[in-house]
Amino acid sequence: MIRPEDISFAGHRALVTGGARGIGRATCEALASLGADVAVCDRLTDELDDTVAVLRGLGSDVIAEVMDVRDAGAVEALVDSIGGRWGSLDILVNNAGGGFVADTLEVSPNGRAALMSENFTQVLDVTARCVPLMRGGGAIVNITSIEAHRAGPGFGIYSAMKAGVENLTRTLALELADQRIRVNAVAPDMIPTPGDAELAADAGAMAESDQWALTPWPDEGSPDDVAGAVVWLCSGWSRFVTGTTVHVDGGTSAASGWRRRTDGGNWLL
Repeated sequence: MIRPEDISFAGHRALVTGGARGIGRATCEALASLGADVAVCDRLTDELDDTVAVLRGLGSDVIAEVMDVRDAGAVEALVDSIGGRWGSLDILVNNAGGGFVADTLEVSPNGRAALMSENFTQVLDVTARCVPLMRGGGAIVNITSIEAHRAGPGFGIYSAMKAGVENLTRTLALELADQRIRVNAVAPDMIPTPGDAELAADAGAMAESDQWALTPWPDEGSPDDVAGAVVWLCSGWSRFVTGTTVHVDGGTSAASGWRRRTDGGNWLL
């Protein structure tokens, strides 16, 4: 029987990376509102302070750190802090990531390394550090992107890394099943967040994004829509779900490959 208490996180401890704003913040707030204690990290000091204040107002015991998840030493220190204070971890949401717009073959070696580290390597590193704290089982959710499932002109390396994280998600789901740790991913389409706004403003990037939208749903998505999928995947309501990716794009896989006509007419393949 499905019970309301199965979606409560009272007594649960969660870590959300990149949690100061946008999808990360919405996820932190959703988990805290359902009873979780939340550890959150981000590079954005002011935004992180605001998020921490909101989480504490929701009654959450908060651990917060201004840091870059690409810094392995900082990751180790944060996880040590979580272990020392809480002793265990139930939920990990690998939300941190990002990119910039550039033709794939024109990205400099340093740029390539940054994109790979920010969107793949740190996910693996944070996960490897956190799993030993998940001794009683738990849930890991990796935030990927719709770009992992389609060609991404201007986002070639970013898209490839997100696809890599989804493959990693499926593999870890098998490798960690004996430890009762479920591993899933959430792949949003464009969501109105400060980060996406910065990308859209980068040299006019994605100016025509609406006509290439993959969703027939008429409403614009929000960070809370993504957070809702994350909460479900972390809850007892999805206890038999692992190794999968939930698309948050207002539609289904049946819509993939379609685009809306600019004149508001029918969908085109």
